[in-house]
Amino acid sequence: MSHPPVAPMPAPRVLTRTLSMELLTADVTVSVETTVTYTSRDPHALSVVFHLLGDAPVLWRLDREMILAGSLAATGEGEVHLWPGAHGKLLLRLGPAGHSATVRCDQDALARFVRDTFALVPQGTEERHIDWQPLLASLRP
Repeated sequence: MSHPPVAPMPAPRVLTRTLSMELLTADVTVSVETTVTYTSRDPHALSVVFHLLGDAPVLWRLDREMILAGSLAATGEGEVHLWPGAHGKLLLRLGPAGHSATVRCDQDALARFVRDTFALVPQGTEERHIDWQPLLASLRP
């Protein structure tokens, strides 16, 4: 039986930006450098790496559509919650209740990065960019 031709997978594309964010605590606000990365092979998510002084970097994976939604109204589920803040800021609460961190960033800078990801991988085309071969290979006996 003949199978229809399969369109070739687009070449992987990566975006990376350094953004300054602020860790908010009860006593002080601490500036934290972050690296935000997007790869078309994982088209629904962004990686945000927080570079903390003296500690190992901390990685969070965030849904790109949730970031845009959170810039308009409070949204979130589980360990990730986002909401618009005053003066063009976006607030992110990361972690389980009682052990979370709240981070503030420039809403426009992060939204601009997310919009750039949609230029690389338009909404609705994400599945064409995922390389399913490693998963399928792991399922073979």
